[in-house]
Amino acid sequence: MYTLIWTAGFTRSAGKFIERHCELRQKFAAILRDLENDPFQPHLKYHHLRGKLKGFQAVSITHSYRITLTVLITEKEIILLDVGSHDEVYRKDSG
Repeated sequence: MYTLIWTAGFTRSAGKFIERHCELRQKFAAILRDLENDPFQPHLKYHHLRGKLKGFQAVSITHSYRITLTVLITEKEIILLDVGSHDEVYRKDSG
């Protein structure tokens, strides 16, 4: 089991995300539960990022929405960085 660490930026973006996409509230909560259990489950579509976000990873909520994160495997921690549309989370500097 992994520990989810909510950064201040993730907490803000998660609140805004749920306000704008209330229909995804349950899906978002389910994705967070699945991350805690095993971030490498195939349906999460865990992948490493490139470019200016190299060193970070992402998982999918839906085809259009992502959560960016950092997984510290040795510590069994997942640092949640951002949530939003594909373009929103990939154009920002995470952290």
